Amino acid sequence: MGPAMTDTLAPRAAGAAPARRAASDHGASAQHGASARDVSIDAIRVVLLVAVFVLHAMMVGVSLGADGPVLENALEDQAWFGPVSWVVQIMPLFFIAGGFSSFHHWRAMRARGAGPTDYVRARLERLVRPAVALVVVVAGGLVALSLAGLPPEQVATAGFRIGQPLWFLGVYLATSALVPLMMRAHERARVLTPVTLLAAVVTVDVVRFSTVIDGIGFLNLLLVWLLVQQLGFHLADGGVDRLARRTLWGIAGGSLAFLAVLTTAGPYPVDMLVNLNPPTVCLVVLGIAQLALFQLARPAIRAWVERADASRLISAIGARAMTVYLWHLPVLILLAGLSLAANATFGLPLPEPLSLEWWASRPLWLVVAAAAVVPVTLAFARFERGGGAGASIAAPAARSTAIDAVCGVAGVAALLVFGFAPLPAVIALLLLVVSLRGSATPLRGIRGIRQLRPSQPAQPSTRQ
Repeated sequence: MGPAMTDTLAPRAAGAAPARRAASDHGASAQHGASARDVSIDAIRVVLLVAVFVLHAMMVGVSLGADGPVLENALEDQAWFGPVSWVVQIMPLFFIAGGFSSFHHWRAMRARGAGPTDYVRARLERLVRPAVALVVVVAGGLVALSLAGLPPEQVATAGFRIGQPLWFLGVYLATSALVPLMMRAHERARVLTPVTLLAAVVTVDVVRFSTVIDGIGFLNLLLVWLLVQQLGFHLADGGVDRLARRTLWGIAGGSLAFLAVLTTAGPYPVDMLVNLNPPTVCLVVLGIAQLALFQLARPAIRAWVERADASRLISAIGARAMTVYLWHLPVLILLAGLSLAANATFGLPLPEPLSLEWWASRPLWLVVAAAAVVPVTLAFARFERGGGAGASIAAPAARSTAIDAVCGVAGVAALLVFGFAPLPAVIALLLLVVSLRGSATPLRGIRGIRQLRPSQPAQPSTRQ
């Protein structure tokens, strides 16, 4: 996010003040522009969020070994999971749906006179505020557990595990901040832009595999997801709508066939979760297939939403989506610790992961986990809702907004790399707060965390 982003964030002086009042996600734009809302997009984002929750819940393996408690990823290193991951790896479709929503949100704001800084400030407030609450509560909870005598290695592991899914928040912050720039590129070169990004993604993969330096692959953390976001732009501008159903089936089948070649004859692993870290071109190919299949399913999805009258439920969950994403893993880790405590105290059975008894217990585990996530989400959703639409602040400079976006991404990266240990948590919190300095209501409600902390069930107590 260097000079190019700074240029993109140049404010429109004439509309700066009124645009600030429109910048909130909860203002007149209704997050994505009321006239451009699509129930199929809203519905699929909720479905994808539930899929992420179920996948992470199924990964929790808690048992007793010869040396004591064993907490592990139950699905890791399982040969059968590779093909399954082609279905459960839904992050490409997540970014496609995000690109669709961002396209209409930025276009609606721009039509009312808002500038790129207004859009980026709105996204920072919506995405960073929930993260600030998470850092304060989880870091404080881990310190309390350390003082209570929990082994340091378990506290450290819990903090690290909770930080891992935050890669999504960091990347989503970066891609959201670049939406005005990428939209301009899309409008000027609809084909050349994704082709250029694809060439960059492939180049990173080639250099990575030829040098055997995996670190090079992390350049694709931005490139891959920017490219997939561009697919969402094509969905939003009607380009995908013009494709015949036969063409869409051909794109889906051809993409999956090409993915099979890449993962069997090529250098890529079959497991799409492994291809996530670092991201590879396989996720782009999978995303193209998911886009085509989703387009084919959109009429049926719209019909189901109308028939089931599910729009209100979908809206309620969608408005709290980031809160659910941020807090579901701390809840799962807490439940894992409580399972061990219940085993020691009451003899709660802890079947060996992937055993018949373990699979039989998964439906109850999922129900308990979902029930535990609900009150936590309701308690912390206030931070995701942000400030009122009528708040007005001075228009920030483009360079300042770019720096704040970088600080937001860096704050999340600190947690991702180092976990919620005290020093990284303090650094991350400072960076996140700095990223909100231009927001109208950067920390409203944060003082309420002090009252929430003692009673919240989201403080992790052991490793996943």
